[in-house]
Amino acid sequence: MESLQVIKQRFGIIGNDIHLNLALEKAIRVAPTDISVLVTGESGVGKESIPKIIHALSHRKHAKYIAINCGAIPEGTIDSELFGHEKGAFTGATSTRNGYFEVADGGTIFLDEVGELPLTTQVRLLRVLENGEYIKVGSSKVQKTDVRIVTATNLKMHEAIEKGKFREDLYYRLSTIEIDLPPLRTRNDDIHLLFRKFAADFAQKYQMPTIRLTNNAVNLLLSYNFPGNIRQLRNIAEQISVVEENRSIDSEKLSKYLPNYRSRNLPSVISNTKDKNDFANEREIMYKILFDMRKDIKNLETLTLDLIKGGNNIQVQEEHQHLIDKIYKEDKSDALQNEIQVVYPKETYVQENQNYDFAETVVEDESLSLQDKEFEMIKKSLERNKGKRKLAAQELGISERTLYRKIKQYDL
Repeated sequence: MESLQVIKQRFGIIGNDIHLNLALEKAIRVAPTDISVLVTGESGVGKESIPKIIHALSHRKHAKYIAINCGAIPEGTIDSELFGHEKGAFTGATSTRNGYFEVADGGTIFLDEVGELPLTTQVRLLRVLENGEYIKVGSSKVQKTDVRIVTATNLKMHEAIEKGKFREDLYYRLSTIEIDLPPLRTRNDDIHLLFRKFAADFAQKYQMPTIRLTNNAVNLLLSYNFPGNIRQLRNIAEQISVVEENRSIDSEKLSKYLPNYRSRNLPSVISNTKDKNDFANEREIMYKILFDMRKDIKNLETLTLDLIKGGNNIQVQEEHQHLIDKIYKEDKSDALQNEIQVVYPKETYVQENQNYDFAETVVEDESLSLQDKEFEMIKKSLERNKGKRKLAAQELGISERTLYRKIKQYDL
């Protein structure tokens, strides 16, 4: 069996990301078998490389390998393309045609964007997977085929199944082994490496000097989230190689080739519902929490003053304590808990002989600047996690890139 490094060189795969390596190792291990494989991942991550590796390392490597984009074939003709048709089966069928499953007999078929298959075609494909049988369009004769089926999709298949767009039984037959390829934005150490490879390729193709990125341009490149993944990175490298006369590219020039750079780096809110009142990003959620906390603290101040004035009013005391417990339960951050402790320490109760002027002074000293709270929360989280940004970002519920920008903003 060929080593991982040899496979990368053979198929032009660049990168050392751990998740990429795991996906490739799984493909290498499963290749000698005839197990069906489903390759998943976002559009542009390079899913088409996996079936090539599987075919090349299998006992079918000397037979045909056919790659089919299911989303590019019209629904009315896809059955004919895959399974063939008889003469006169439909208007325009002037001769008998062999389908891909007949042509690739003994080899491998790669069905890209398999989630786009019509339900009627899914039934036919399920029959091929179960017993290797299919029927040409317009024929009643059952034919046999021996093919290895590898599929790929960028859809969330469980959602497609729930919506009735994909058969559950077919999904489980296709995904005996599932190989997931990571998006480019999670392969931080590979981004610049890939860019340099693409830049060198295009320099050779167009016979011009290779473009180089300055340090600030590299940092900008690494901070971009690449919604189009490797395909988008390759296109950017080609555009710059052709358009720019100066072969040294700084961050200002690079930013012109990164669509919606600023908006792409805002934290995103992931929700199972599509409520039009959902917040646009994590920052707004945090601000909402702070405003809610401010309202609760104001109510707490009022109850505290009522306790001081009213003495042993049991109802006021119970409401007072309930509000404190609610604030502690809703937010565990040290910054907000310290805010509560200033107004009313949780471990003590207001005594009848407390000075009203003292309580009034506490209220006047209160500080609820959103930026101050954000600064304090980030600072304390970094201290608790001993400066480890990844752990601090997870604790704060924001992305690591967002935390990095905040650290620079507040000069932490």
